[in-house]
Amino acid sequence: MPKKILIIEDEQVIADALKMGLVESNYKAVVAYDGEDGLEQAKKNKPDLILLDLLLPKKDGMTVLRELREDKITKNVPVMILSQLSDTNKISEGVSLGVVGYLVKVDFSLAEVVEKVKSVLGD
Repeated sequence: MPKKILIIEDEQVIADALKMGLVESNYKAVVAYDGEDGLEQAKKNKPDLILLDLLLPKKDGMTVLRELREDKITKNVPVMILSQLSDTNKISEGVSLGVVGYLVKVDFSLAEVVEKVKSVLGD
């Protein structure tokens, strides 16, 4: 059974490219385009990993991360932040909330993101 990845990303082009790259690598990928939907999808789908953008409509990524950690269903789901921001305060806050990685979008290709996902999931 393929592992499930939840992509919470409001930029449709990026979200769709990530989904395609993950599906081609034999993962099941689900996309949420805003923070509120991302939280709902996380609880509903119980993903093996969440790729989380920080700049999201309806609910920002750090709020989503805090709420994921407070919920018994999602508190142990690994989260990798994938953002345009290379803000050291956000990185520190993410680390304190147990993220498994922090990737600045412009620094990584799609193939490199897929490799990071494989590494985190032990594939």
